[in-house]
Amino acid sequence: MRVFVTGATGYIGSAVVRELLEAGHQVIGLARSETAAAALSAVGAEVHRGDLADLDSLRAGAAAADGVVHAANQHISETVDPAARARIERNAVHSLGAALEGSGKPFAFTSGTLGLTPGRLSTEADGGDLRGPGALRLPTEHAVIAMAERGVRSSAVRLAPLVHGEGDLRGFVPTLIGVARAKGASAYVGDGANRWPAVHRLDAARLFRLALESAPAGSRLHAIDDEGVPFREIAGAVAGRLGVPAVSVTAEDAVGHFGFLGPLVAIDNPASSALTRQRLAWRPARLPLIADIEKGHYFNGR
Repeated sequence: MRVFVTGATGYIGSAVVRELLEAGHQVIGLARSETAAAALSAVGAEVHRGDLADLDSLRAGAAAADGVVHAANQHISETVDPAARARIERNAVHSLGAALEGSGKPFAFTSGTLGLTPGRLSTEADGGDLRGPGALRLPTEHAVIAMAERGVRSSAVRLAPLVHGEGDLRGFVPTLIGVARAKGASAYVGDGANRWPAVHRLDAARLFRLALESAPAGSRLHAIDDEGVPFREIAGAVAGRLGVPAVSVTAEDAVGHFGFLGPLVAIDNPASSALTRQRLAWRPARLPLIADIEKGHYFNGR
C-alpha cells in the first residue's frame, strides 16, 4: 500500500513511517523543509513537499496514495494559539477527506483522550465532551468519523496524553521534567490521585498501521497501554531521577508552578483500550510509563 503521511518527521509520525516501511508498505511523507525531506529520504520514504496550510498539496498527496495517516500532532506549547492550530488542522483534514471520498481508501486521523469526559474510565464508544480543555480536536474527529458515510474507511486513533519513549523532546514528560528542574520540586495537585493514561510511541505507531490495514470505517481506537497512572506516581518518578522532592500544590497554585500546563495537570483522564485490543488484536509490548521514566533516557544530557 502507498501511504501518504502528514507529520511524517515528527515524534509520532517518524515512528509511524518506520512501522509502515518495516511492514512492507511504501510511504509518501509530507515535508515542508529540506531537513524534513532529507530525513524522509534517509529512511526510504518518498518526499512530497508542502505543509498543512497548502491544501492543494494535501489533496494531491492523498489522491496519489492508497491510504492516508494524519500524524501531524502539534507539540504542547504556550506560544501557539490552539484555536488557530485547530482551524488549520480542520481545513487540512477536510481536504484530505475530500480527496479520498468514494474511494473506500483508509484514513487514520490522530486524536486524543484529553477531550473525553473526565472523572471516569472512557472507552472508544465515548463521543467526547466539547466543553473540556482538550476538546479542540473533537469537532475534526467527528468529521473524520462521518467520512465513513461518504466512502472513506476512516478511523480516529486517540492518543494518550503521555506518549512516551526515546526521542520525546517536547511532550508532556520532558515538559514536566523541565518544570521540576526549574522549580526544584516535582509537583502534583492535591493528593495527586487524578489519573493520566499513557502509551509508548512505538506501540502507538503499530496501532496506526493496524488502523490503516484493517480498522472498520468510522471507528474510534484508543492507543492506551497504562489506563490511568496517578499523577503523584508520575511526579514521584521524576523526583526520584532528579533528586528533588515530590510535593503537593493546591489547584490555585497549579498555574504558578506549572505555567500554561496548570489547567491540565489536575484532570482525571483514565481511558480503556479494551475494544481496540479486541477489534484489531493490538497488544502493547513496550515499557509502561513509570518504567520508561526510570530507565533514564529522559534525563541523559539534560
